[in-house]
Amino acid sequence: MSETTNLPELSKEAQWILDAVKTLSVMDLANLVKHLEEEFWVSAAAPVAVAAWWAAWWEEAAEQTEFTVELTAVWASKIWVIKIVREITWLWLKEAKEVVDWAPKTVKEKVSKEEAEEIKAKLTEAWATAEIK
Repeated sequence: MSETTNLPELSKEAQWILDAVKTLSVMDLANLVKHLEEEFWVSAAAPVAVAAWWAAWWEEAAEQTEFTVELTAVWASKIWVIKIVREITWLWLKEAKEVVDWAPKTVKEKVSKEEAEEIKAKLTEAWATAEIK
């Protein structure tokens, strides 16, 4: 038995059964599992189903809390968009101009959903498009 696993110690009888099972072919092992399920009214798939349910529940519960706003395109005057980018990011004029010129570019990272929506609205007002990721 591997030292890195947290499996409990087996009795001599259980270890003998495990050693015998190791010698079975895949088909014999599959048939044995079916017989054990029938005999003891258990299912080998039950833990897998519970794990899948738990993973789906956890994914729902762990809702995204940090968002990134990305400037994707500028449709009108870049000057207004540069002004908004400077206001949002506190970048110098040159850096803000580079963000606008090289769109799609990230404007702000790790912000709340409300702040991301405000930033997107400001950029949209200035005739630019933005995505929240």
